[in-house]
Amino acid sequence: MKLPTAVLAAGAALSLTTAVVGAARLRQNARHQTERHEALLAGNQLDWLNRVCTNADLAELWKPEDMKAEEYMQLMSANRLICALSLRHCLGRVRDGQLPFYAAMVMSSDVCRRYWQRFGDLRTQEAEGDERAEHFTRVLDQAAKNHPQAQPAAA
Repeated sequence: MKLPTAVLAAGAALSLTTAVVGAARLRQNARHQTERHEALLAGNQLDWLNRVCTNADLAELWKPEDMKAEEYMQLMSANRLICALSLRHCLGRVRDGQLPFYAAMVMSSDVCRRYWQRFGDLRTQEAEGDERAEHFTRVLDQAAKNHPQAQPAAA
């Protein structure tokens, strides 16, 4: 191979490598931007949940008609915990293999099981079309169903 041909081939290989690395970097930046947006939105939601579960007047405005403000505040406190776990899962801080353990821990709380009984179907609808959210919701639903107090009493 002549020197000019070798130089051109090396230059082409370097250009191709640079393009591949650049494309990977762009994908990584886009993923990180999505994670930052997800964290920001979740932070807003957690802030609102913190307010509604600590302010009876605000809870009174947002509660379902058939529920007392105190019960709504308790359920929104459970929702806050579930949302925090969901964010950690979404950001990869809780892996899929760990999620059943965390879900069982969350559902060991009576208030979390009451929240799930009342609003679990709504969360299922919210998750529709988002594979990660659907998986999260299925795992939490299964943990709620598997909790000993959710099992029918033996005859």
